Amino acid sequence: MIEIEFTTEDVARTRFAISPLWEVIASVRVLKGADELGIHRVWTDQVTERLAAAKVDLTPLTDLIPVPTRGIAGFLCPPPTTPLASLTVELATMRATPAELLQTTSEIAPARLAALLDDPEGELGRLSETIEAYWDLALAPYWPRILTFLEGDILYRARRLVEGGARSLFNDLDPQVAWDAGTLQLEHSFVRGRRTLDGRGLLLVPSAFVWPRVFSVLDGRWQSTFRYPPRGIGNLWSAPSHVAPPDALAGVLGRTRATLIAELTAPASTTDLARRIGLTPGGISQHLTALRAAGLLTAHRTGRVVLYARTQAAEILLTATDSP
Repeated sequence: MIEIEFTTEDVARTRFAISPLWEVIASVRVLKGADELGIHRVWTDQVTERLAAAKVDLTPLTDLIPVPTRGIAGFLCPPPTTPLASLTVELATMRATPAELLQTTSEIAPARLAALLDDPEGELGRLSETIEAYWDLALAPYWPRILTFLEGDILYRARRLVEGGARSLFNDLDPQVAWDAGTLQLEHSFVRGRRTLDGRGLLLVPSAFVWPRVFSVLDGRWQSTFRYPPRGIGNLWSAPSHVAPPDALAGVLGRTRATLIAELTAPASTTDLARRIGLTPGGISQHLTALRAAGLLTAHRTGRVVLYARTQAAEILLTATDSP
């Protein structure tokens, strides 16, 4: 059990953030077998096939993320300094990691660690390029859906804080976390003792791929951080309960275009969408082009296939019009 003492200043400085780089690291863990109950199986099946087809060498990344593990090397995912960090900025921070922080790295492939310590600049550069390639194939098409899900959890937590203070915020954060008389308690398999936040507060980072664990950063080099699973994570990849799109959305966009947005719970090709909706690929292509021009879809090429995915604007629009 870890006990974290909060002062008034720590409560005042507690904040939320979303980290694309952390989602890269956490999702690689899932691909390497950390998702024992298969809650990400829909995503895993699609992405595994896509990565195999692209024939990208991911070992500069995967060698650094052992599964199972007691922890993740800190330099891979420093806590973000802004509420929604960009992957570009986070990778720049990673590439600038001081050599002394690399020296403390453990639990990664020995050959990769040796190469990293021998040529930090070159290896961190290769790692950054690998992460960008992985992001484009494995996360970019799904990011609007993931981001909307994470932001929804932050809004819920913010309401809990306003309505009931720190106790209300933390008491349903995760079964491993509890608040008691100004002290936050975290169940931990390997670490014990008391910690202070030194007036810097706690950074809370909801993570789509972290369940069922809470990953903590408490070593003092960065702001203390909890990476926790958001509420309802088992529903992230679930298809919507309705078959037809919401009537309100169909009234604005037209039935076919609204149906296309509703169907894209996961990225899909023109041919796949045509088969599911019952129109010709040419007809579907025209609608997809219009939706993309309106900022409601994005296109991602993987080999010879173009996959279409909803943007965050489409996610918000679909959620709003599907609400009672």
